[in-house]
Amino acid sequence: MNSYYHMIDVSDKITTKRIAIATGKIIVGQKVLQLIQNQQMIKGDPLRLAEVAAIMGAKNTSNLIPLCHPLGLDKVEFITEILPIENAIQVYCIAITSAKTGVEMEALSGVNAGLLTIYDLSKISEPSLTISDIKLLVKIGGKSGIWKNPQVEHYPSWINKYIPATTSLSNINYATITLSDRASQGVYPDKSGVLLNEILTQQNANLVSYKILPDEKTTLTQHLRQLVNESDLQLIITTGGTGISERDIVPETLAQLGGRKIDGIGELLRLHGSKYTPFSWGSRSVAYVIDKVVIISLPGSSNAVRESMECLVPLLNHLVKMAHGGKHD
Repeated sequence: MNSYYHMIDVSDKITTKRIAIATGKIIVGQKVLQLIQNQQMIKGDPLRLAEVAAIMGAKNTSNLIPLCHPLGLDKVEFITEILPIENAIQVYCIAITSAKTGVEMEALSGVNAGLLTIYDLSKISEPSLTISDIKLLVKIGGKSGIWKNPQVEHYPSWINKYIPATTSLSNINYATITLSDRASQGVYPDKSGVLLNEILTQQNANLVSYKILPDEKTTLTQHLRQLVNESDLQLIITTGGTGISERDIVPETLAQLGGRKIDGIGELLRLHGSKYTPFSWGSRSVAYVIDKVVIISLPGSSNAVRESMECLVPLLNHLVKMAHGGKHD
C-alpha cells in the first residue's frame, strides 16, 4: 500500500541553530491607518493583538500544516512598520530554534497570523483590504548556511544582527597534505584534499603547498619538516591516515616530530563527527603546535573533511594567534 504524502525523516540530521525571517504587507487605506495611529480602532489596537497572534501562529504551525515537523521554538518576534505613503503596514516575523530542520514555515505562519489579525480588526472600518508580498527573507542554519531571498534588493538594517559574521582566514598561509597510497599512485583522484582547499580558500586563506603523499612515515616526516622550516606557514592540515589500520601513520608521525599536542581538537573532531556517524569515534585525529605552526590531522573521506571543517573554521584564527604568542580576547 502506497503513501501519497511523506513527512521527511530528519532523524539522521544534526541539531543546529535555525533562524528564519519572513515578511508581508497589508494595505488598509488612509482611513484605517489614521484610526490605528490615533488608537481609535473599534475592536482595539490591531498591531498589538497581531503580535500575540503571530507568536501563537508560529507556535502552532505543525498543527496547521500537515507535513511540518513540530518544533520547540526558542524565540518568536513580530515587528510592524507603518508605511504612510502606501497606507499600508509591513510586518516581519523572526523565528529561532535549535533543531534538525528549519523554521521557515513558522516565520511565515507568524506573518500570516499577524496579517489576518490586522485584517480582522480593520474590516469593520474598511472592508477593502489587501494582503500581499508575503515572502521568506532570510533563513540561517543547517547545511545551506545563510540564504537570502535573491528577489529582495533591500533589507531592513536590523536584520544584520541575526546574520552570523563570516569568518575570514586572510591572515593565514596554509598547506594541505593528502595521505593515500592509491591517490598518490593516480588510481583515483584526491577528492578530500581538493575539498579541503576549496573550503579554506573560500574563507580567504592563502594556499602555499598542496601534496598527495603515500602512507609512508618517512616521506610524511620529511615533507612536514620542510614545510615547518622553509615555508612561511601558520597552518598545516592533513587528510587521511588517522584510522586504525597498519598504514594509518599520521598520529604517530606527528607525535615523533615533537611540539605541543592540542588535545581538545581531536576530541572536538570526534564529538562533532559523531553527530553524523558513530564511526567517527574510531578516528585518531590529532593536532599539534610545532615551531608556531598549527598542524591538524583529519580523516580521509570527503564527508569527514566537510563535517570537520564545520567546527574547525571558527577556531583557526584563534589557534594561529595563540600559537604565535597572542593574548586571549
